[in-house]
Amino acid sequence: MDALNRAKRAMPLAKGRAFKFGDDISTDHIAPGRYFHLRNDLPKLAEHTLEDADPTFASRVKPGDFVVGGRNFGLGSSREHAPRVIRECGVAAVLAKSFARIFYRNSFNVGLPALVCDTDGIEEGDELEVNLGSGVIRDLTKSTELRFTPIPDSMRALLADGGLTEHIVKHGTFKL
Repeated sequence: MDALNRAKRAMPLAKGRAFKFGDDISTDHIAPGRYFHLRNDLPKLAEHTLEDADPTFASRVKPGDFVVGGRNFGLGSSREHAPRVIRECGVAAVLAKSFARIFYRNSFNVGLPALVCDTDGIEEGDELEVNLGSGVIRDLTKSTELRFTPIPDSMRALLADGGLTEHIVKHGTFKL
């Protein structure tokens, strides 16, 4: 199956609640370094996701929910565990005004969409619906819409496969 057909099936729509965070959420906020010893036990490490920013996040988040940040989300070390634990929690995507470049890249590599958009109008608990193909975020709580640059078909195919490693294992190549 070619990348375009896989992409059409790749998470065209996600629906869940917004968990709102501010600017400069670091990889240490996301996956606290004091739990480094859990790096080989992702489910256990995920129990501590974002606990320095919101101690209740990991116990409240449900599959399909969204992490919503401000500017410079994911700054700090190149710790790949940061987007991994967010994904492990079942988060459908991270929405932010901007991302630290390495976090953005690592997110797609592990199969977690990172979407750049204006998050000012989104509030904690808002029910969101995100379409990766059309680039539309509907805030169902407020009956408003936001736009972001749609994820290219090739990247949606990568996300559908679960990330870069899974894509290469599945297809035997990096080619999208």
